[in-house]
Amino acid sequence: MTKETAIQLFEERKVRSAWDAEAEKWYISVIDVVAVLTDSADPKRYWSVLKTRLKQEGAEPTTICSTLKMEATDGKMRLTDVADVEQLFRLIQSIPSPKAEPFKRWLAELGRERLEEIDNPEQGIERMMEYYHRKGYSENWINQRLKSIEVRKELTDEWERRGIQKGQEYALLTDLITQGWSGMTTRQYKQFKGLKTESLRDNMTNLELVLNMLAEATTTEISKEKKPKTVAHSRQIARQGGQIAGNTRREIEATTGKKIVSRLNAKALKSLADPETEK
Repeated sequence: MTKETAIQLFEERKVRSAWDAEAEKWYISVIDVVAVLTDSADPKRYWSVLKTRLKQEGAEPTTICSTLKMEATDGKMRLTDVADVEQLFRLIQSIPSPKAEPFKRWLAELGRERLEEIDNPEQGIERMMEYYHRKGYSENWINQRLKSIEVRKELTDEWERRGIQKGQEYALLTDLITQGWSGMTTRQYKQFKGLKTESLRDNMTNLELVLNMLAEATTTEISKEKKPKTVAHSRQIARQGGQIAGNTRREIEATTGKKIVSRLNAKALKSLADPETEK
């Protein structure tokens, strides 16, 4: 089973999901759906109580949802309850919420859009550009961000060829690359920018994106040449890719006298005319 994880947005609320390419269906985090529909301060507890009630009513929760590893708020991959679109429609009926009908429409549209993107990948790119435009990002930044997605995909494709497992191993190698060029792990970098669950790349300046792309593209090329057969070797290559971009960062900083790794996040980026660097 081939799955591709993603973050979807419903009314600016994040909903974790995974696309099953073989079954051609979405699996969506039940906890995230509960959080959206109920605005509960503790959606995990709400879902726990709801599961108990469903079981008492004769609807076994295991037939309504399954479990899948998704990225938690601490950045780690953890098992969580998920459901496909059909199962979610059944669950939503058990949750009193004024958002139920809009959410059902969103679910239906989500499935349709994904199938369209498979037939025509350009539609996916167009929707992504529209999303970033709505969020207020500049045209230049959007172009860099789309390129960074392409570079990242090339890297993860290479990792997959080398037998690297998605989840923890991907996260470990990404940390090594990030630390190599920026001097911080992914978690430290997010903390530096004041982020919690937000995407780090969506909160990078243009120059941060460029250096991150350089580090990942370099790692990809070295891996293609060295053809690592072990995770340990891939870790060594990830460090090399990150360090090469790190050397470039230090040269730029020495020449310009400006720090590249910035505390600027998305909110600050969109309010500045020239957010390339921060002293």
